[in-house]
Amino acid sequence: MPKPACQHRPVFRSKTLTAALAFLLGSLGAHRFYLYGLRDAFGWSHALATLLGVRGVLLLVATPTLPAGWLLAVLGAISLLTAFLAAIVYGLRPDPKWDSQFNVGLDKHSRSGWTVVLIVIFSLFIGAMMLMAGLAVAFQTYFESQVGHDAFR
Repeated sequence: MPKPACQHRPVFRSKTLTAALAFLLGSLGAHRFYLYGLRDAFGWSHALATLLGVRGVLLLVATPTLPAGWLLAVLGAISLLTAFLAAIVYGLRPDPKWDSQFNVGLDKHSRSGWTVVLIVIFSLFIGAMMLMAGLAVAFQTYFESQVGHDAFR
């Protein structure tokens, strides 16, 4: 009897590693690729948005009021902030719920500990700081463009 051409064997997915990948490399889609493979469209959209965001920041450094630069920078910021949010969501998911979604039919089960808690804390702290800094820069640039640079000197 011939073997099937492609047998899919379930692979254990670590909640701690997923949260760490989302925290460290999430803007490049690393956590999505780890969970769903290289064919994941959302993983590639993270990577594309981050590359466009880098280009947007470079445009804004050259010309702070360029609308295309702002649009691209916002796309990159959304990718970065959603990666921090993903680290928080994955880290706070209960282990049984994680296993029922990503480790179905495996003997090994997730046992998250303090590492996941620290990743969640740092994700929340850094993500909130970046969001506040981004809003402050955006509002400052907007008000400077409305009033003019001479009023702030």
